[in-house]
Amino acid sequence: MKIIVTGSLGNISKPLTKILLSRGHAVTVISSDPKKQTEIEALGATAAIGSIAAVDFLAETFTGADAVYAMIPLSYTEPDLTAYLRRMAQNYAQALKQTAVKRVVVMSGWAANLVQGENVEDVFDTLTDASITIMRPASFYTNFYQSMDLIRGKGLMGKFLALRYSGLWALLKRKTGLLMGNYGGDDRTVFVSPLDIADAVAEELLLKPDGKTIRYVGSEEMTCNEAARIIGTAVGKPWLKWVLLSDKQMLQGLKMAKVPEKLAETLVAIQAVMHSGKTLENFHRSQPKMGKVKLADFAKEFAAVYRKK
Repeated sequence: MKIIVTGSLGNISKPLTKILLSRGHAVTVISSDPKKQTEIEALGATAAIGSIAAVDFLAETFTGADAVYAMIPLSYTEPDLTAYLRRMAQNYAQALKQTAVKRVVVMSGWAANLVQGENVEDVFDTLTDASITIMRPASFYTNFYQSMDLIRGKGLMGKFLALRYSGLWALLKRKTGLLMGNYGGDDRTVFVSPLDIADAVAEELLLKPDGKTIRYVGSEEMTCNEAARIIGTAVGKPWLKWVLLSDKQMLQGLKMAKVPEKLAETLVAIQAVMHSGKTLENFHRSQPKMGKVKLADFAKEFAAVYRKK
């Protein structure tokens, strides 16, 4: 099969490309970074360098493809995340319709259909002649990398959360080893390894269900504090806690971190839905098969990176 993989050589797309190549498929990887071409070709894939913002480029790349894996990279500089996601989804849909690709696997998220205005999955409903699968993975293990500085006690939640408000900065100075968000604490959630997502996408690309289907993907379920303890133990901080903030505190912190207002509201809304338990409820309702990679496995990789910095 000729398969198009978007997402350059990211956490999902790189292992996905390796899986597909190992099974004898012809793979073209789309990347906006010309510097990735050599690495893509070294894997045995074809590099297509261009932007998913360009419909003509997408249509040219999709021509003759048997299947396409379509993902939209998040942009934290876009003032209106919803408008950006919908615009990119429409680009994909237009190019897929022009080229009559019959099998499409779309990356979404497990909260996408629960946050008002954030679900762009309906854009692909226009592809009435194609078999579409929407992937809804849970919380990525790799999101913990965004909290590495905060775990060290430097007062950051990835690149988004400023903590100089509501006494939290004073708390952080007294007590290092914290994770923070407007979901956390003893909230139960599902985490997922990008490797397990790649396995699931590879499996879906070779299937051809009728119409549109939805597949949830997860690796392990636990409370946020249990996850914090696993990560903390791996880096020598077994007391690591995941502090639950209010929506108001989280929104204030994001705004102080200069995150655009609409984007900040979207990020808070996504975490609020996770805190409500609705994402977990939908996940359980779908009864997905859990992946193989456990958080303890990822924690070893996280600790290795943590110690190098």
